[in-house]
Amino acid sequence: MNNPEVNLNFTREEYAIRLDKTRAAMEDQGIELLVVTDPSNMAWLTGYDGWSFYTHQCVLLTGSGDPLWFGRGIDAAGALRTTYLAPDRIIAYADHYVQSTERHPMDYLSEILTDRGLGALHMGLEMDNYYFSAACYRSLLKNLPNAKFKDATGLVNWQRAVKSPQEITYMNRAARIVEAMHARIFEIIEPGMKKNLLAAEIYHTGLVGADGHGGDYPAIVPMLPSGMDATAAHLTWDDRQMKSCEGTFFEIAGCHRRYHCPQSRTVYLGPVPQKYLAAEKAVLEGIEAGLDKAKPGNLAEDIAAAFFTTLRKHGFEKDNRTGYSIGMSYPPDWGERTISLRLGDKTVLEPNMCIHFMPALWLDDGGLEITEPIRITDRGADCFTTTPRQLMVKA
Repeated sequence: MNNPEVNLNFTREEYAIRLDKTRAAMEDQGIELLVVTDPSNMAWLTGYDGWSFYTHQCVLLTGSGDPLWFGRGIDAAGALRTTYLAPDRIIAYADHYVQSTERHPMDYLSEILTDRGLGALHMGLEMDNYYFSAACYRSLLKNLPNAKFKDATGLVNWQRAVKSPQEITYMNRAARIVEAMHARIFEIIEPGMKKNLLAAEIYHTGLVGADGHGGDYPAIVPMLPSGMDATAAHLTWDDRQMKSCEGTFFEIAGCHRRYHCPQSRTVYLGPVPQKYLAAEKAVLEGIEAGLDKAKPGNLAEDIAAAFFTTLRKHGFEKDNRTGYSIGMSYPPDWGERTISLRLGDKTVLEPNMCIHFMPALWLDDGGLEITEPIRITDRGADCFTTTPRQLMVKA
């Protein structure tokens, strides 16, 4: 019996569907035991929600029964408070394993698996993942000599690509939040304002939320580089003042129940140079061309190809992907690390796939980001947000 006091974000029936989908994928790949270390995947499978991913933790999934949660002792209460798992499905390790040079939490996990008769199975590991280290793998190799290991990177992530109605509800709430964030930015931004104070207002607005729904911490901090700093894609902020005759792009996300709706807009303080007006025209036409291809049955690369082709007609080139799958996430990334809008991505688009269409341009003296979070529907692409799609200008 799970704890009746736990307020799950989804029904037990939805979690059961997720387990069934994941087990089918495991069977297809010949995996008998899946070791899930990505906190987004852990949460998607069990509901677990805590800032504990800086220590080693995982969810273990076999062919039947509820998953097992494995993590630091002081975080076991968090598993009891946020998941549907019964106490006997929660395994905690002692604190002397934390950041130890003498022992590793995976040493203890190996003991547990061996004791439960699971130490010689075909095991799937999220090998290329932020949260699974070389030391984890070394420990498992050493302590489970009879196991057969297989790379299961992305296995759970791909099961998350098509969203349920409840997931869409949470993303719509996140969309209202990011709309409020952009509106607040444009309301208060002005020359002389310190960027850290602007960042504080972004955070405040995002956490207050919108329409009565509170905001969560986003998986990525606000990006708001100005001028030459905006030639780089991923700079944050400092305590310098905003300047006249300078553009700043804002790459931010609303977040609700860990579901993200990212969106970018660019604000120019003062008269806009012709180069940026030309880039705006190219990007806006490219967005329309890409959205026209965002239909079920088309491929992810079709959106990218339409956008890139339109850019070239206007004399602009972009040599990086122009979007990615979004949904539930934890730091350091709000993308799902599955679908990429780039040439060569043959993912077939399906209804309720959600994508951040990210047609950003980084020029030789600044950057322009005008992006759209979209949902694939039976009719085509629906934009989650209603933020004006334009270069925002404030004299």
